[in-house]
Amino acid sequence: MGKRLLMGNEAFAQAALEAGVNVVAGYPGTPSSEVIETIAKRHAAGQAEGVHVEWSSNEAIALGLLAGAAYTGARTLFTCKQVGMNVASDPLMSLNYVGVKGGTVIFVADDPGPISSQTEQDTRRYGSFAKIPVFDPATPNQGYQMIQAAYELSERYATPVIFRPTTRINHSSAFFEVAEHTQARPIPEEGFVKDPKWVIFPPRAYAGHGEVNERLVAIARDFDHDVFGAFNPTFEGGEGQPRIGVLAGGISASYAREALRIIEAEAARQGVAVPGYRFLQVGTPYPFPQATVAKFAEGLERIIVF
Repeated sequence: MGKRLLMGNEAFAQAALEAGVNVVAGYPGTPSSEVIETIAKRHAAGQAEGVHVEWSSNEAIALGLLAGAAYTGARTLFTCKQVGMNVASDPLMSLNYVGVKGGTVIFVADDPGPISSQTEQDTRRYGSFAKIPVFDPATPNQGYQMIQAAYELSERYATPVIFRPTTRINHSSAFFEVAEHTQARPIPEEGFVKDPKWVIFPPRAYAGHGEVNERLVAIARDFDHDVFGAFNPTFEGGEGQPRIGVLAGGISASYAREALRIIEAEAARQGVAVPGYRFLQVGTPYPFPQATVAKFAEGLERIIVF
């Protein structure tokens, strides 16, 4: 292990490698491209063994390739930018009904602004549309932890998981303790097992619909109480009983926290008190952590949502 200054995308690539990812595929597009570039470079240098990495012809082909690998038990990573999620939406919608065997992380880099894109889109909406859990990091360091947790959640519930960073997180830098050498996880000995559940005919879709709805309830409970609840941190500030709440997700949470620091510094300079407040970052926006937010809201008179 060694400490290195990494761009967010480099760190996310490293997190997937340390999670033992077996197959990585995607289509290039800023702000996501550096993930596959990083994995390809590390593989070519002999630092990331046992991983297959490729640029695919388009996003739908990439996700279809990874679905097949996931059915064997391989851990997979899909990458694209938010516009590419439209191209991959056809296999995405079916993949959740079929389910996966190996952990499957769908890395979609959103581009608010837009800074380098044709359109603005919010991939969290794809999470609720396709009924797939979503992780929404506020910092590169939190995203690094989320990637590894996403594989655990994916395999626990046999579901793909969306990881949704945004441009300022993808392209900002931070220090990380990283492994100098990684090895892909062994594929389960049984590999692909023939089973009608892998074929998305109407009877399978009917059963899959019920399975999806049931596991969303369980995942929401995990987002409230399990280790995943750490991605929905809360804290209190100011003076006196909190009466104002501030709730934000993703990069907005980082901006909001920065604004609060500026307000508190200016208040201290002028010798005035900042009213008591409570802050919550929603790092797992879908399924929504209702119990966590209900507890956050207790005793508050107003809540500002970013």
